[in-house]
Amino acid sequence: MTVGDQSLSSSRSPLRDFNADPRMLILSALALILGLAGAVLAYLLLHLIYLATNLFYFQRLSWKFVSPATHHMGWLAVFVPIIGGLLIGLMARFGSDKIRGHGMPEAIEAILIHGAKVDARVALFKPLSAAIAIGSGGPFGAEGPIIMTAGSVGSLFAQMFHLSDAERSTLLVAGAAAGMAGVFSTPLAAILLAVELLLFEWRPRSLVPVAVAATTAGTLRRFFLGPGPLFSMPAIAVSVSPRAVFAALVLGVIGGALALILSRAVYASEDLFENHLPIHWMWWPAIGGLLIGIGGLIFPQALGTGYDVIASLVGGDTTWHLILGVLIVKSIIWSFSLGSGTSGGILAPLLMIGGAFGALLTPGLPPLETGAWALVGMAAVLAGAIGCPLTAAVLAMELTHNYGLMLPLLAASVAAYAFTVLLQRRSILTERLSRRGYHLSREYSVDPLEGMTVAQVMRKRIDRIEGPANQLGLQEAQFAYPEETLRLVVERMATAQIFETSVIEPETGRTVGIITLQDMLHARTLSWRRETLRQRLRRLPFSGPLNHQPETSIEQVPG
Repeated sequence: MTVGDQSLSSSRSPLRDFNADPRMLILSALALILGLAGAVLAYLLLHLIYLATNLFYFQRLSWKFVSPATHHMGWLAVFVPIIGGLLIGLMARFGSDKIRGHGMPEAIEAILIHGAKVDARVALFKPLSAAIAIGSGGPFGAEGPIIMTAGSVGSLFAQMFHLSDAERSTLLVAGAAAGMAGVFSTPLAAILLAVELLLFEWRPRSLVPVAVAATTAGTLRRFFLGPGPLFSMPAIAVSVSPRAVFAALVLGVIGGALALILSRAVYASEDLFENHLPIHWMWWPAIGGLLIGIGGLIFPQALGTGYDVIASLVGGDTTWHLILGVLIVKSIIWSFSLGSGTSGGILAPLLMIGGAFGALLTPGLPPLETGAWALVGMAAVLAGAIGCPLTAAVLAMELTHNYGLMLPLLAASVAAYAFTVLLQRRSILTERLSRRGYHLSREYSVDPLEGMTVAQVMRKRIDRIEGPANQLGLQEAQFAYPEETLRLVVERMATAQIFETSVIEPETGRTVGIITLQDMLHARTLSWRRETLRQRLRRLPFSGPLNHQPETSIEQVPG
């Protein structure tokens, strides 16, 4: 077989910054449809929650928003969350157990473990279970369930086409981002959440479709649920002082500590249910519902999504009763009931608890506009809990349209993130996956094999290496070209299950060298040296001699 005959030559293309092809446009067209679906699903889920709340607490059929805190049932309201928990347990056992939990770990598991293939029952039972859980007083948000619901629809939609695992994952995440943008009217935060949490890559082939879906849902959301920010607050009229930014850093560290406590409380509750209750997990949500009912008697504002409470916190309409009720009662019933395996989101509760935390510290912080420190507290606690600092800062700004607080929001979010990543191995979103035996890394970096070409490491003398490579035999259909990246070649070699291949000059078809898996280690070795070799390259005043070592070339690295 000649070079011109083999199929590899048709795949050669000049090196470029990003790998993209026309299939990105096809995925974007499909994502446009998912953007519409996400906005519709967000509308339906919110109104299902309103309907369930009216049925459980006011015994009437109505799609209008009402807070469960305004009910007049008295002590009988204790039984409402218990009934809701029983219904959720039945749906989980006989419908789909994937509805248990807050949705985002399940979306991550579907992407990384199950080829982005989601059962159709999840798309049906997840919104119903979330509506029942929240409508019966569960202290949860709608964003986790809508992320899983819209993500499931994205997966089911993708399964109708001839797509790869990676392309199905892109459409699953596109649906999830569209659902979040539809609920919160925060398209940019939805895109950032996809990048920081769900995509596990930053590539045009995934970022563009996800952005199309989130932008479409955010645009249509105003027609379904109205324009304007979800939570109104006074705008920052003056620039933020350096003193306020420093205070935000301190608040962020404390907020990170609070986020760590909340995360551990959730999983301590989960351990309690899994290890110390000798009954089937179907009954656990009802037990969690009992504590919700008791907490609702003590502090009714802890029930439901709490969007009205968040609006009060950022609007400055706060009292010590509200602040302490959220920090104590809401935190306890949320962490305990979430550990019971019920269905509900975590973003709104974390925002609510973070807002109360910021309001609590406001008297000791530099003066800002009303509600500003509550908003900064929201971003800090959210960033620390989910490990997504950019998402948390931008979400806070988009929820209120208060972009004047960008600096303190970023400072607090990054400080909380830095605190928690140093002190805990997993976030509240990934701990569950770890307990199921799955390991995932959320650090993104360019593959060292992508940054080097064959010409930099190939062996120009054709002295074939004895050993397993020759025993398998060199498949002549699997050539490499000098200008190709090592990543492309190593993937090709792995597919063909060979350990070495010839390097061909494209113009003449002449063999100019060979490349082996041993040669591939050069890039990895250089990457390791870049991370671990510490040198002082310039002399400081009154310091000793330079600790300088000559730069190691590729040829000097042991192979």
